[in-house]
Amino acid sequence: MVVMDDYRKGWALRYLREARVELVSAQTAPKMASSLIFNAMKKAQAAIYHSLGDPAIIEDIIQQKISEQNFVEEPILRCLVEVERSIQQVASSPDSSSERSLRMAETVIHVASEIVNLFVDEAED
Repeated sequence: MVVMDDYRKGWALRYLREARVELVSAQTAPKMASSLIFNAMKKAQAAIYHSLGDPAIIEDIIQQKISEQNFVEEPILRCLVEVERSIQQVASSPDSSSERSLRMAETVIHVASEIVNLFVDEAED
């Protein structure tokens, strides 16, 4: 059983809420959509990292795995790498306010929500 302390739980839930708000804002403010989509994805990623442990350490591990460019066998690590790649793809897209970017952000937020809820539910048991 993984123990999530109240500090990490609070930050994970906050980042997840903010990601959802930014995504809704991106859908209603097309002029700012690209930055809102990117911010929503980064906040969803931060929610995941806070759920799993020390965000700085997790980010270092993910960046190392991405730079190696090898297939990641471990499912959770592979998921985190794919989230990072999605964020990089949206950031480098010339039209990051497109429907595709919006769908990618929705997917990342959904994945983050599932992961955060998994650990929050375990912490409450």
